[in-house]
Amino acid sequence: MKKSIFVGVVISFCLIMILGFSTVVPAKEFKWPPLVRIATPGTQSAAFASTNGWGPKFGETMSVQVRIIPEDSEVRRYIRFTEGREFELDTVSIADTSYAMQGIIGYADKRAYPVRAAWHHNDTPWAFAVRGDSKFKTVQDLKQKGVRVAVAIGQPPMVVATKEALPAFMGWTKEEAEQNWTFVPASSYAENCRTVTDGKADVAYVATISSVTFEMEAHPAKIRWLPLPLKDKAAWKRWLQVRPTSIPTTIDFGVPSSKGVDSLASNFIYWTRADMSEEMVYQMAKWFHQQYDNYKGTHTLCTRMSIKHFRNYLDYAFLPVHAGTVRYLKEIKQWTEKDDQWNNEAIALMDRWVKARNAALDEAKAKGVKIHWQDKDYLAILEKHTKDIPVFMARLD
Repeated sequence: MKKSIFVGVVISFCLIMILGFSTVVPAKEFKWPPLVRIATPGTQSAAFASTNGWGPKFGETMSVQVRIIPEDSEVRRYIRFTEGREFELDTVSIADTSYAMQGIIGYADKRAYPVRAAWHHNDTPWAFAVRGDSKFKTVQDLKQKGVRVAVAIGQPPMVVATKEALPAFMGWTKEEAEQNWTFVPASSYAENCRTVTDGKADVAYVATISSVTFEMEAHPAKIRWLPLPLKDKAAWKRWLQVRPTSIPTTIDFGVPSSKGVDSLASNFIYWTRADMSEEMVYQMAKWFHQQYDNYKGTHTLCTRMSIKHFRNYLDYAFLPVHAGTVRYLKEIKQWTEKDDQWNNEAIALMDRWVKARNAALDEAKAKGVKIHWQDKDYLAILEKHTKDIPVFMARLD
């Protein structure tokens, strides 16, 4: 009798356990929308080509339709992405995203919307090149009279890098550079690069992955690179005051001679809107990581979408990451408490910019001021609302 009672108790306990656990219903499989839309620059861009590399793979494994939508105009693409909600992802450089958030130039008269990083797309390395037989070995060697510095006059960011950021890194003002250096104007990026191998300039600012750089590498005199040492935090702080969206990096992408050189990268990110479904972004992040070996060979830039390169970017990141991506990165131990801190600060800073930008638009509209990015009265209102807000800047801590 006692034995039967004991058996009955055991059976009852097991039933309770089974029924109890059966109430924990596994999460339903995420249901994708019928169409996932991804925006890129124009059809001639590497971003368009590389997205067309992994996009079909994503569609196949997730059983969804993927559409890659090229749009050359950065400003128009931003409007279509944020206000029009025409895309789920948009690949944009961190520099241009900062411009969009801070209302710089063509973005000044557009309504601001918060965005979040979904995954890393690529990083274009940039560095200062000299000819292989040059007497200059470090950037500090350039701190003398008569150095000839190439300037790509049609590329404003490159002009700032060579005439202001480089001198700042060395500890000079831009005025000191003007007084001591001879600037060699170049009408195009390619001409800017070739001034070094042609002997017209001593140093030029060059992307290590461009085709003309491989041409320079094949020159009889070869080329060398002047490092911007990552350990020199003071110098990098001066650089970032001029070029705040540069990401310090050790180059591992481009011509062989550039690999291992400390310099900087210009990163592209796949962005999504802040209000995008956390579960959807989580599933995307999971796919990008777990399926990397399946799509990395579809385009050279796709090799830069690994968790390693994403993590390298996050060490300096200053623009917020989506909660869905954060959730996945925490699962795979690629997100820390320190990341939570800077990400929350980035979200707060972006919210400040969005609120201030839109308040300026509302005030201008109420006062009948012409809302245009070149209108002085409107820009004065915008300046009033945003003057005390810090700019987005790469982290060095």
